[in-house]
Amino acid sequence: MDILRIATAGSVDDGKSTLIGRMLYDTKTVFQDQLESVERASKERGDDYVDLALLTDGLRAEREQGITIDVAYRYLATPRRKFIIADTPGHIQYTRNMVTGASTADLALVLVDARKGLVEQSRRHAFLATMLQVPHLVLCVNKMDLVDFSQEVYENIRDEFEQFATRLNVRDLRVIPVSALHGDNMVTRSEHTPWYDGPTLLHHLENLYVASDRNLIDVRFPVQFVVRPKSKEHHDYRGYAGQVAGGVLKAGDDVMVLPSGLTSKIASVETADGPVDEAFPPMSVTVLLEDDIDVSRGDMICRPHNTPTVAQDVEAMVCWMTDEPLVAGQKFGIKHTTRMARAVVKDLRYRLDVNTLHRDEGASGLGLNDIGRVRLRTTQPLLCDPYGRNRTTGAFILIDERTNRTVAAGMIAAAS
Repeated sequence: MDILRIATAGSVDDGKSTLIGRMLYDTKTVFQDQLESVERASKERGDDYVDLALLTDGLRAEREQGITIDVAYRYLATPRRKFIIADTPGHIQYTRNMVTGASTADLALVLVDARKGLVEQSRRHAFLATMLQVPHLVLCVNKMDLVDFSQEVYENIRDEFEQFATRLNVRDLRVIPVSALHGDNMVTRSEHTPWYDGPTLLHHLENLYVASDRNLIDVRFPVQFVVRPKSKEHHDYRGYAGQVAGGVLKAGDDVMVLPSGLTSKIASVETADGPVDEAFPPMSVTVLLEDDIDVSRGDMICRPHNTPTVAQDVEAMVCWMTDEPLVAGQKFGIKHTTRMARAVVKDLRYRLDVNTLHRDEGASGLGLNDIGRVRLRTTQPLLCDPYGRNRTTGAFILIDERTNRTVAAGMIAAAS
């Protein structure tokens, strides 16, 4: 059974937490004590209904304010598929949290309040999802019950969003009218929308084909750990553990180890349950090579004639995540796949206005939640691909070495 990773997006009060709570409730993923706790909390707040949003808003501050602050991960499963849902906050000051939740998502659920239509945050989050190369986008026109399930309202929002999406790199878009509070078109078809002939939200999520989204062409295996058991029966065992970032690995394949350039063949591929015929993203495996060559954490196993770029000069889009602004000349730690190095910001090319998509080339720095294009120079070569080709080998984070805090998430556009 495969896993679909979902990130919710949208403005404040569009109903993201309620939608996830409804999915948890309708798929019977909620424990009885959880439901009783939510019923009790709803009564304490004076609600005359069970507020399913409380199933996901776990922080006390969130429950008191009725908003989402942190990224809350929820897990649910149906007979067809497992889901990991990142409930990301809608407030503009938590844009960085939305980027965190969407960075590994297969699908982004963008919610729009049918009464308000598309607002700035709807566009902002849709743009961020496409910038992060989330392959599938679902626009949920929520709170349809508050506009009397008007077909005209739904179609106006759909048409406006589709027009906006032509300016973005949207590979797959689906628009669904829902009422998360009452469950319309969530799990079962709603009798209130006879004019809508598409799937329910859960049916779409269960049947979405995502296998082709992963890069199965370029073999990329960042080595995370060298396995050297000390027992007598395994005294000559030497395996390389990590998560497959691209391509397919199988015994007998010719491989090259970077940055050394040494070559060998794969002797076997093993998991915790024993040897497997092949490994592909995002499997975690141990690779054994036929030759005893020097391989260590941070190295990359790939195919000899299909290698990532080995680069110290990198151009990237970054989302800035801290109050202290980013300016040219700053130095940071950089973590890329399993490799650590240091980096200096050589140049800030431009700051991007995510509402108008305008490039401010005169910007002197990036503030909290700003997005811009920078040029970096690293102390060690990165073994990387453009983010558009591989979301794992094309991504990195910048770390403040004084505080050890993550200050930026980056997506590589070009490297040399």
